[in-house]
Amino acid sequence: MISKELFDACVREIGLALPENAFTQFDRYAELLCEYNEKVNLTAITDPDGITVKHFADSLYFLKHVAVPEGACLCDVGTGAGFPGVCLKLARPDLRLTLFDSVNKKLDFLRFLSKELGFDAEIVHVRAEEAGQTPRYRARFDFATARAVAALNKLCEYCVPLVKQGGCFVPLKAELSDEERTAGYAAAHIVGARLKEAVRYTLPNGDYRELLIFEKKSQTPTKYPRVSAQIAKSPLGTQKKG
Repeated sequence: MISKELFDACVREIGLALPENAFTQFDRYAELLCEYNEKVNLTAITDPDGITVKHFADSLYFLKHVAVPEGACLCDVGTGAGFPGVCLKLARPDLRLTLFDSVNKKLDFLRFLSKELGFDAEIVHVRAEEAGQTPRYRARFDFATARAVAALNKLCEYCVPLVKQGGCFVPLKAELSDEERTAGYAAAHIVGARLKEAVRYTLPNGDYRELLIFEKKSQTPTKYPRVSAQIAKSPLGTQKKG
């Protein structure tokens, strides 16, 4: 379904060494995504080149800029159709992957996908703020990531509590306004993280992206993440006190 030439060009641009069966896996992923999308709304991007660049390559840039140790434990918050989490797993089968989403229809697709492609992942139907207050998941992960889920300050409250001290929260974002950036950095500080690096780059089609690496420096105060109503009413980083 997808172009091997374009896929290989994207992989070369990112600088990855993928498993031998990677193209076959990603090609089947695209096919199943489009088939399933006819009955469940998973993505607005259904053309093969768009899937290759805007979903697959966009997700894989994580591995270009983040040093991920062998066997690292990673969670993808609000994973949707599996971006970036499933792409990272196909590129790095050694990763221990957990996929969180609050929409069970999307998780049904991921359960189906995991069987079809033969990868292991813990697939959990849960809201992000609930996962962060669950002992099984709180401060468990080496890395947490999220893509196209929420504003940066809200993402920090959702995701940093899931990360071990010394681990990293790595959101994938489009262009950030100064207001979102300032609130996001302040929110990260409140929940125990500090910006380590902000990497700006463009996808092969010219779309602008930014990958932010927040290192978890201290334990998240127990009151975070708050319930969704509190997060919506008083987002971190937009007031003097959290």
